[in-house]
Amino acid sequence: MSNPVLVEVLRGAVVESAHRGAVAVFDADGKPLLEIGETVRPVFPRSAVKAIQALPLVESGTADAYGFGDRELALACASHTGEAAHVELAQAMLAKAGLDKTALECGAHWPSNHDATIALARAGGVPNALHNNCSGKHAGFLCTCVHAGIAHRGYVKAGHAQQEMVRDAMQSVTGAAHDVDHCGTDGCSIPTYAVPLKSFALGFARMATGRGFAPERARAAKRLLSACMAEPFLVSGSGGADVALMQAAPGRIFVKTGAEGVYCAAVPELGLGIALKCDDGAGRAAEVMIAAVLARLLRGDEGLAAKLMELAHRPVESRIGAKVGTLRPTAALN
Repeated sequence: MSNPVLVEVLRGAVVESAHRGAVAVFDADGKPLLEIGETVRPVFPRSAVKAIQALPLVESGTADAYGFGDRELALACASHTGEAAHVELAQAMLAKAGLDKTALECGAHWPSNHDATIALARAGGVPNALHNNCSGKHAGFLCTCVHAGIAHRGYVKAGHAQQEMVRDAMQSVTGAAHDVDHCGTDGCSIPTYAVPLKSFALGFARMATGRGFAPERARAAKRLLSACMAEPFLVSGSGGADVALMQAAPGRIFVKTGAEGVYCAAVPELGLGIALKCDDGAGRAAEVMIAAVLARLLRGDEGLAAKLMELAHRPVESRIGAKVGTLRPTAALN
C-alpha cells in the first residue's frame, strides 16, 4: 500500500511537486477518529516526542527541586533555534544543578535562526552545545541525573539510567514496545525508537487527557503540555510553524515538530492526539499537513479553522519575495 498524496506544491497553476504521507488521530481509549495511509508502519518520531521524554524531569521531583516553571519546562521539550533567550535559559537550567555547557553531550551546531548565527559570527564566536536545538532537553536530562544521584557521564547512551527512564516513559505512554531491533540514534545522540505512527497519536491523546495514567503522571503530562502552550517561542523560535500554530489558539493546541517530516500534536478540549509523517521527510509538507488536520478537527470554531487553513496554504516565493506558487493540502486532508 502506498500512502496518498497529502500536499501539492504549485508553481503558477501547475503542480510541480507532491508529498505523500500518513496521518493518525486517536482518542485516549485507542479509538481512531482519522487514519490516512499506513499508520501501523514504524516511524522514528525524532524530536516530536520531547514532551513525553521530559516526563521523568517532572515525575522525579527535579523540576520542583530546581524551581523550574513554564519557561524551563517548555525549553526541556524544545527544538529551539539557538536564539539568545534559548541559550541563556539552557545555561541557567544547568547552573541549577551545578553544571555548565561542558556536561552536554548533544554536540554543537550553528543556530538555525539566521539573525542569531550572524550575531554569533559577528562577535567572533563559535557555536557550542548550548546552541544545539536540543540543549534544553539535554539540560533537563542532566538536571534529573544530578537530582537523582545518577552519574551523568554517558547519559545519552542506551542503557544509561536516564535513557532507561525515558524509554520506560515512552513505552508506557504509547503502549508500544521500544526494543533494540527498532532502535536508532537521534541527531543529538540519544536513542530513538521506530514504532507505529498510531501509537504516538494514542500517546498524545493520553498526555492531553491523563486517561490511563496514575495521578502523578497525569499531573506531569498536563504540566508539560501547558508549559509548551504557554511558551511557544521557547519550544521553537522566531518564525517557527510550531509558534504560529500554538499562538493561533493559545492554550488550545499543542504541536511539536520532529526531523524527517514528523509532527505530533494534541487538542486537549477534544481529548485527541495526532501523529503524522511526510514520507519524503519534507518539513515544509509536514507543516501544511498538521495545520490542515487541526483545521479539520476544529472546524466547529469557524474563525480558528479559517486561520489554521490559512497556515495550511503557504506561499512559494521568488528570491525577491514575489509569490510565485503555493503549498496546499489535497482533498484527503480537507
